[in-house]
This record gives sequence, structure tokens and C-alpha cells, in this order.
Amino acid sequence: MSKRDYYEILGVAKDASEDEIKRAYRKLALKYHPDHNPDNPEAEQKFKEAAEAYDVLRNPERRANYDRFGTADPSGMGGAGFTNAEDIFSQFGDIFGDIFGFGGHARSRGPRPQQGDDLRYNLTISFREAAKGVEKPIRVPRHTECSECGGSGAAKGSSRETCKQCGGSGQVVMRQGFMQFVQHCPHCHGRGYTIPKPCPKCKGEGIVETVRELSVRIPAGVYDGARLRLRGEGEMGIHGGPPGDLYVVLHVEEDDVFERDDQNLIYTATITFPQAALGTRIQVPSINDGETLDLDIPKGTQSGKVFTIRNKGLKFPGQNRMGDLLVQVVVKTPTKLSSKQEELLREFGQQGKGGHDENTHQHEAQVFLCLGQKLGHTGHLIE
Repeated sequence: MSKRDYYEILGVAKDASEDEIKRAYRKLALKYHPDHNPDNPEAEQKFKEAAEAYDVLRNPERRANYDRFGTADPSGMGGAGFTNAEDIFSQFGDIFGDIFGFGGHARSRGPRPQQGDDLRYNLTISFREAAKGVEKPIRVPRHTECSECGGSGAAKGSSRETCKQCGGSGQVVMRQGFMQFVQHCPHCHGRGYTIPKPCPKCKGEGIVETVRELSVRIPAGVYDGARLRLRGEGEMGIHGGPPGDLYVVLHVEEDDVFERDDQNLIYTATITFPQAALGTRIQVPSINDGETLDLDIPKGTQSGKVFTIRNKGLKFPGQNRMGDLLVQVVVKTPTKLSSKQEELLREFGQQGKGGHDENTHQHEAQVFLCLGQKLGHTGHLIE
């Protein structure tokens, strides 16, 4: 009786890729696995056929021979074949280790490397430091390899021993009916080894807590809540895995002079009533220490008016552009007036109720000019 076509057994086309062949075999291996089909000769036979087909088609040279001659061994010697499930497990341990967590090769691999945990560090900086950028030193508690034992966890003169219960894999296979599952080895706690004589410094853990000093460069223009990532500065990896990362979370303090709207700065400038009416020039502070900016206030400026000074805000991180400085004007109303000042204000108010001919406007201007001189541009009483 001739054997079935290997491509037909796996259910793939003759031009199937290696990945397609592997996926097809995994599917059949899971379906006809002996643990899922106890005392089922037909399923066992299909399990062996699938393994034989995969053994040939996964090898480029044997597959080429099979496609050309109808056999993987044109010399006529024939392959060894598979007599039982254990042969298959030992041959394709990588496949069954991925599916079930065990297998011939999977047992000897030991615990898989794991990346270390990420760490978080909260750093408070001033508003000015966030605006201009700064480099800050920090001290980060974390675990590092024990210098006494070199990370082995074993005392000097001793060494680790391969766990006798799991054979060094860190896992054991548990059976429940016809199902089996994998769990951490209870004897070595999943490490794959035991330590008869623990290191006195790290108590057999292989790691100790230390404090690492780092310098964090904070770019100009960062905002409150921004996170800076320092790669590889987190906890050390497990079983030879890479270290985690350190995330520095910034908390920016408020400023006494400026407020912030994205990358724009907001400054509130208080001017007097005469200044708003007659116009003036004021000096506005800059985020740069010691720098002041001139700002012309036109006549008739109303309280709440916002003036924009371009490119005097905060830098956009990672970009070559700046935000703006927004100056909001607040007109201060005098609270202490002399009788003469009150008289002038009332006269000015009465003029506003009348008509608006040329003579009226001229008289209003004279009254207001006089009022401005009495109040002064500072808004204080002039005797």
C-alpha cells in the first residue's frame, strides 16, 4: 500500500512556505495528540503520519528530493520513521514546547530570560528650569547583581545545583485525566536550580538593593507631567534578560510672574486709568533673567486687552520654534480721590451724556487731560 502524499497529509499546497507547513503541522499535532485521544489507534496513526510528513517537508533538501523522486531518500535507504509518540516529542521538542510547554528540547532550555521591571522616579523642577532646560542629579534605588557572589546566590566555594525535580527547566508537567499542563517547579520555585549554601550578603537571591546616581537632562519647554525615558536604567533582568527602563515623571512648580498656555507665556500687566486712556509705554519682564521688553499701549486701551509679543514664550521641545508672550492688560481704577479729582471725573461724566459736536470733544479732552495730570500716570494722588 503506497503512502499518502505528504502535502495532502498536512493539508497544504505544494508551494507552501516553511511557516505554512509548520502551522499546519502544529494544528494536526494538537488535534491528534495522544493525550487528547487516549486509546485511539486511528488518531495515533494520523499523529505519526503528520510527524513523518513534517519531518520531510521542513528540510529543504529532503523536500526537494521528495518533490522530484517521490521520496525524501532517493538512495533507497529510507528514513528511520517514528515508532511511537516519544520519538516525535524528542525530534520536535521546539514545536511541542511551544504548544504544551514541554518536549524533549524544551525540558533542557531552562527558565526563559525576562526583561527587568520598569521604574518610576518623580522629579520636581521650577517653572524657570522647565522653561530653559536643566540637568538634574537624581538617586534611584534599584536592585543590582550581588558583588559577593557575582549574582549566583551561592556562597564562596560553592555553586548552584541543577534542580533534580525539574531537571533545570524550572517547570514540571502535571497530569489531570488525559490533559496535562505546566506549572512552576515547587522545589526550585521556577528557577531551575537550588542553592545548598546561600550567599550571606544577598541571602541566596543573587541581587542586592543599591542606589544609582544619574544625571537627567531636561529639555527646554517641558510641561508638567512629562515623562523622560532612560533606557536600561530600570531593574536588572531575570535569567539573563535585559534591564528595564527608568521613567522620570516631571512635576513643574507654578511661577510668581508667568502663567502658561501650552508653549505660550501669559503675563498680566496692571496700568492706570490715565495710561489706558492716553496711551503709554510699559516694560514687560521676560522669561530670560535680566531681560525686559518694551510694549506700547495705545490710547483707549480697554481692560482685558491682550497684546502678543512674538517668539518670547517657551521653546517647543525637539523643535526650532518658540511660543509667544501674551500680555493681558488690567486697568486699575483709583480708589482714593481728592475732591478736585472727583469734581473733574463728574464733569467728564456729564460731558459724555451730552451731544458729540466738535466743541464737546475738545472740552472732554481738556477735562481728561487735566484729570490725568491730577491723577498722574501712576494713578496716585498728586498734591
